[in-house]
Amino acid sequence: MKISKIRNGLKKIIKGEVIWEKDILNYYSVDASSYQILPKIVVIPKNESDVISLVKFAKKEKMSITVRGAGTGLVGSALNNGIIADMKNFDSIKIGKHIANVGSGVLKGALDKKLRSKNKFFPPNPSIGSFCSIGGMLGNNSSGSRSLKYGSIIDNVKEITFVNGNGEKITLPKNTKIGKKITSFSKMMDKKKIPNTTKNSSGYRLDAAVSIANSHKAILGSEGTLGIILSAKLKIQEIPKKRVLSIIEYTSLTESAKNCKTILNTSPSAIEFVDLPTLRQIPQRFNKKTKCILFVEYDSNINNKIKELETIKSGNITYQLSRESKIQKWWKYRDSALYFSLRTIKKEKRLPHVIEDATVPIEKLGELFETVVEINRKFSTKVIMYGHAGNANIHVRLIADRKKIKKIKRIADFYFNRVISMEGTITGEHGDGLARSEYVKKQYGVKNYAVFRQLKKFFDPKGILNPEKIITRKRLILKNLEVFEKN
Repeated sequence: MKISKIRNGLKKIIKGEVIWEKDILNYYSVDASSYQILPKIVVIPKNESDVISLVKFAKKEKMSITVRGAGTGLVGSALNNGIIADMKNFDSIKIGKHIANVGSGVLKGALDKKLRSKNKFFPPNPSIGSFCSIGGMLGNNSSGSRSLKYGSIIDNVKEITFVNGNGEKITLPKNTKIGKKITSFSKMMDKKKIPNTTKNSSGYRLDAAVSIANSHKAILGSEGTLGIILSAKLKIQEIPKKRVLSIIEYTSLTESAKNCKTILNTSPSAIEFVDLPTLRQIPQRFNKKTKCILFVEYDSNINNKIKELETIKSGNITYQLSRESKIQKWWKYRDSALYFSLRTIKKEKRLPHVIEDATVPIEKLGELFETVVEINRKFSTKVIMYGHAGNANIHVRLIADRKKIKKIKRIADFYFNRVISMEGTITGEHGDGLARSEYVKKQYGVKNYAVFRQLKKFFDPKGILNPEKIITRKRLILKNLEVFEKN
């Protein structure tokens, strides 16, 4: 069927919006990544009936559907050349005592505001904060600074409702038949090839879906390739009555990594890392010999933990903050690290977000730092680093001449081989997307990748849901960067 007939056909069955104006298509051709792919149609479903109708129609017409939240993803997960489904109308929020029932189009900031009014919070806290959508967070298995204590999305969701590639509405783990099938896939996994990390957003998380009660975890982090999420029941917590944030300065990356592992024994709620170029952007005084800092936060048994920290820290505690307003101010410095890093890099020197989310076992954090330093020597680059040191999840921003952008592939091959050899993961919280899907097979091995293919076919037999993400034979890391190169 011609695209004009497909557009008109969708107009007849969708109660929401069906759009193909050039300006709108251009808007949906980009997200926060460095990629651009022009879609043919944008659909903004009004309700779940629209989503079901859309999927059935797309399956019949062999059109791809890529679901989109707020477009804040860094690896192109929400981009494709078929239909883009914007879930912004799914914005309902219902707060209970321990659960929040939330639509996938809800912005994290809107949820946070409602939760604060009831002295509650939802632990996963990406630094993009208010601007990301819950659906996007579910799709990427997002986490943030406090995943150290409270876990990632995968640890904080009780139930999800989604529409699979056949247009069937499914709720997990309620649907025990589907749940049982997922656990059968989980049992087929080679556990030796599962990353030995506390955070992981690569591939399908069948390693976490070991029982029917946990079967929904296989959908979390699947980047819209197994289903279009309509809503989720999220686990919420009481806001801690008090917290204390310590800022610790170190004279070397190696020392900060070594001390980070020791500090973990005190059970902090967060340990965050900021390197020298980033801390130079923070409007506070630091020692001239300081090369990096750690943010160490406690929100329970604070007095005892602070005393313990003071005996085991090898760096200098420059600031120790207990007033909430000052704590929030410092966390804004940390959450602005991406902005700070971009501000310090000239536009013509910014390379795509590709190797920016690797995670390794905590005892390998120092080795990860050394690998990044080796990249600088080997490929004549510079880097900016920051991230979730307590999870050994470090974000790396590469600085080099854009005209030599093809070196990105060689850098990624080198870096990911090292990360995988450390039993790490190529992505801890941002997903595979266009930037990393070609490395998933290397990450998990032939056996697990074959299981992933079976899972994909089970939920999406015609392959219409966000194709070429997670499961792909294509080399996508440099493709669709044309606009990026021209700028």
